Amino acid sequence: MSQAHGIPPAGSSDPRDGDPMSRADAVLAALDPEQRAVASAPRGPMCVLAGAGTGKTRAITHRIAFGVHSGAYQPQRVLAVTFTARAAGEMRTRLRDLGVVGVQARTFHAAALRQLHFFWPRAIGGGAPEVVPVKAPIVAEAAGRLRLQVDRTTIRDLAAEIEWAKVCMLTPQSYAAAARAAGRDPAGLDATAMARVWESYEERKTERGVIDFEDVLLLTAGILAERDDIARVVREQYRHFVVDEYQDVNALQQRLLDLWVGDRDDVCVVGDPAQTIYSFTGATPDHLLGFARRYPTAPVVRLVRNYRSTPQIVGLANLVIGAARPTAGARAGRERVTAVKLQAQAAAGPEPVLTAYEDDPAEAAGVAAAIRAMLDAGRPAAQIAILFRTNAQSEAFESALSHADIPYLVRGGERFFARQEVRAALVLLRGAVRGDDGSMPLPDLTRDVLGGAGWSPSPPSAGGALRERWESLSALAALADDLVAVSPQARMSDLVRDLDERAASAHAPAVQGVTLASLHAAKGLEWDAVFLAGCSDGLIPITMAEGAVAIEEERRLLYVGLTRARRELRLSWAGARSPGGRATRRPSRFLDPASAILGEGAKSAPARKAGASGAGSRSPRTPALPTVCRSCGVELTKAAARKVGRCDTCPPTYDVAVFEALRAWRAAVAKATSVPAYVVFTDATLTAIAESRPTQLTQVSAVSGVGARKLELYGQAVLDVVAGADPAEVAARAVEAD
Repeated sequence: MSQAHGIPPAGSSDPRDGDPMSRADAVLAALDPEQRAVASAPRGPMCVLAGAGTGKTRAITHRIAFGVHSGAYQPQRVLAVTFTARAAGEMRTRLRDLGVVGVQARTFHAAALRQLHFFWPRAIGGGAPEVVPVKAPIVAEAAGRLRLQVDRTTIRDLAAEIEWAKVCMLTPQSYAAAARAAGRDPAGLDATAMARVWESYEERKTERGVIDFEDVLLLTAGILAERDDIARVVREQYRHFVVDEYQDVNALQQRLLDLWVGDRDDVCVVGDPAQTIYSFTGATPDHLLGFARRYPTAPVVRLVRNYRSTPQIVGLANLVIGAARPTAGARAGRERVTAVKLQAQAAAGPEPVLTAYEDDPAEAAGVAAAIRAMLDAGRPAAQIAILFRTNAQSEAFESALSHADIPYLVRGGERFFARQEVRAALVLLRGAVRGDDGSMPLPDLTRDVLGGAGWSPSPPSAGGALRERWESLSALAALADDLVAVSPQARMSDLVRDLDERAASAHAPAVQGVTLASLHAAKGLEWDAVFLAGCSDGLIPITMAEGAVAIEEERRLLYVGLTRARRELRLSWAGARSPGGRATRRPSRFLDPASAILGEGAKSAPARKAGASGAGSRSPRTPALPTVCRSCGVELTKAAARKVGRCDTCPPTYDVAVFEALRAWRAAVAKATSVPAYVVFTDATLTAIAESRPTQLTQVSAVSGVGARKLELYGQAVLDVVAGADPAEVAARAVEAD
């Protein structure tokens, strides 16, 4: 295999052997020209624009290794910042393989928390407050104090909004103006109400004497900004910085990085504007795109050689991202200029395929059948993934895979080292350290011990939880194999030490099973075969994406999904949600430019009726799409407009009397239950109800903004009001029943 593929050429030395300069030369010998440009200049500022699959982690770990082996760095004075504990663990492993130990590779939060605990006694006094693992209980209590009716979904949305506000370095007092300017609409609350929820949350947190993860960054930044003596200690400790996934940095993280770096410039940032998919959390590519202006002497290196995917997959991804539309403002223009066009380096493979199905269950069954065929042909389950836009889509695929007896795991579920069977196995493995006399090979001894935790050489015939338990224990056994392959003399104590390090850094081993993951959760991962499901408008892009900027982020999200595949890529979409339902969906508009690869069925307009054969056909009975105004036909870009099916400038198409009756009923219910009117239903939801004039509860539930809880509370009352009943009487009956 060629040197460009990242494999050292024949006869090259191992970076862990020889004198320092020989090791430094060996580090560079393993790289392609662009990667070598990153690694061979370890001092000073540098901006690396790294396309998907171009070896960015390889480039930056080799940069650090070259800096250490050449004498430019002391490893203990290097801080490499990542966005996930898994990425930090992988970076430490790669550095160790390159003969480098002592480099601090941590997430922003892990690095800040370590500093906060160390400096709190000097800066504040006493011990640092406890960090709450989740916000939900305190958010729920805060909302309850304000007499807001919230469910689990609403609580999650409120917690996410608090996180956004804090990483944007807002306060409850400054939140409302900033949220309105940004077009935020958390859980249907207006900005003033959301500010009150946040303020109540902070009060509850203070009462408990705890802090959250955003506070870790805020407090650390505050200490460094106010205490020059402490800042000097940190800057003396860390002199060289590497920041991965720099396009995802938010304002608070950038503030902390600035305080770490001080007036120096030894910082290397790596990112890809085409993979900016977390703006809803406060992340922005502005820092990446503006880096060269901030550091005029910084070279900008583009990594464009994609080693991950076949030319067919790379070609499709380039078409999708290359069709990105310029949006208003200089930021969008810079994104367009700096996007990396990938150049495929891998061998050719099959063409990507787009398949259309009648409905969601048919799509899930079809994907499961295709995966079963792959498994029967010998492909490992761990090398297959099903990706989708929303977590709610997972259930149908879980059911279909279980029915086909296919092992799977849901990424983003329970953490590996928190699983009961893994905790029990670790106890047994630790107990086996003392009795390990070296007479049995480590892999055999490990499997013998795991037998006490329920592991067996053959997987169980049943699926579900029993199979997941077996897969978890098998992953521990596989780690013993991997450890012996690297260190033949390794014993049980070494395995336990490795597992403890992995648990501390949340660096879980690979579990055998088909991966189910949202597109956001799939970022940074890759598989041989990827099934990208739900490729229809309303899912990709998601209905709630408002305006051109949000729509383009959805395009980038699809691009991330496409570039997760190494050899095979299969896309699919369904015309209807349920069997027998009307086919109201169309293929994602982002696939239009790829029709030359995927076929005419990829074209999003006119609307097509899905068929199991995958060939779309025009259907004159297909109703008007919710993304188009029913009055003037203009494309709808705002969620509220899509909810009612018309743009702001067109006159209402509902009976005004019905709408006013619904408003009167809502006001009566709100007054009787002492909650704001929007907590019952927002104006947009009332408008949608008046537009659709439902006559059955199933029709009420189809209206956006009417969840299961509100359907239970108000569904029948809505039907009564729409049918002409007196709003005040209907409200009184509903309140009495409640």
